[in-house]
Amino acid sequence: MLPTGSLPVPAEWRGLLEEFAPVFARRSAHRLFMALACGLILADRGTVTGMAAAAGIGRQWRRACWFFASAKWDGDALGLAVARLIVKYLLSDGGPVIVAVDGTFFRRRGRHVAEARWAYDGSAQGGKKIAFGNTWVIAALVVELPCCPSPVALPVLFRLWRGKGAASQVQLAAQLLELLVRAFPGRPVHGAGDAAFHGEALVIGGSTWTTRLPASAVICGPKPPPAGRRGRPRKQGDRIGTCKDAAAVADWREVTVRIYGKEQKAQAAAWPCLWYGSFKDAPGQLALMREPGSKKPYDLGIFTLDTALSPGAAIERYSWRWPIEPSSAAGKQLTGAGGAGNRVPRAVERTVPFAFLIQSLMICWYARHGHTRRAITARRADQPWYTTKTAPAFEDMLTALRRVLTGCGRPVL
Repeated sequence: MLPTGSLPVPAEWRGLLEEFAPVFARRSAHRLFMALACGLILADRGTVTGMAAAAGIGRQWRRACWFFASAKWDGDALGLAVARLIVKYLLSDGGPVIVAVDGTFFRRRGRHVAEARWAYDGSAQGGKKIAFGNTWVIAALVVELPCCPSPVALPVLFRLWRGKGAASQVQLAAQLLELLVRAFPGRPVHGAGDAAFHGEALVIGGSTWTTRLPASAVICGPKPPPAGRRGRPRKQGDRIGTCKDAAAVADWREVTVRIYGKEQKAQAAAWPCLWYGSFKDAPGQLALMREPGSKKPYDLGIFTLDTALSPGAAIERYSWRWPIEPSSAAGKQLTGAGGAGNRVPRAVERTVPFAFLIQSLMICWYARHGHTRRAITARRADQPWYTTKTAPAFEDMLTALRRVLTGCGRPVL
């Protein structure tokens, strides 16, 4: 049994964690989940023993290892429970669910780490981009918070890529998107990913997909009506070409778009089209963006399956993909995701999602109960080099919850 009074847990944070009791078959596993969630927030490192020690159950570190390696709980069920909580508290009724999907790499050591292999690490510093470790596909809900000027990504679902011969990262992303579509049947689900995430698997009923077009991608016009002649009807319209070809004949128009929390003027153009090489005959739309004064033919080419979007709205939709990048960086550098040294398959598949899910819950707690204006003022007083700081950073959210869990007091009022 876990100690019941060793760690002060504020009512608001406890209330969030209590909502996940139905996910666990045993009450003791849920209590262990609550203790490790608090321990992860307090720990300096994201190791399993570090979580246990920070939670005050260091002598029961074997129970903590059992939670990840052998306990009966499903990662998808826990992730969907977090997603429902985010939609419940942070999204308006009936509003669309925006999903950002990305692949991220975690370096590991040891020949016996499950599913570890040499792969590309895009976040690596310097020119050496090949490393040994685990590659994850992460789906995050992107929301606007009153305390933040730009959208924030909250990771909810995860898939471990198992290498060549298994499901590709695009197929894994489609699995995650389909789970979210089924979880929110009354809401439109709009997915967004970078240029690596495109393919027919992402054509899912009840959802749309928006991605960046590679410079070499060739698009064509929509499927023409039957010509009334013998033979197989055409599946593609006239060739439009690459984004550079389209930009040369584009009807550019001035638009104002809100991207990364700021309004920006740009030139945009759009065509109905097919990207037959990736999405086959699924109807879509090409949107091009060019910054004023740019000497390039175009600055950004976007393909979206949402044919009702205006060019400016398509650009904004794609910009909502970016928050998952700082979210992944914060998970690695501050939350401790990827810091666990476990090796067995089930533990490897659970520790990274666990850390990101607790990160999402922490942001949800901060948005509802932890943010105050004077907290930012106090941070600027303690660290005066932040002369223009007006919004909380991820570290501020983590510090606010740590202050409460350690009994140092409520967030600055």
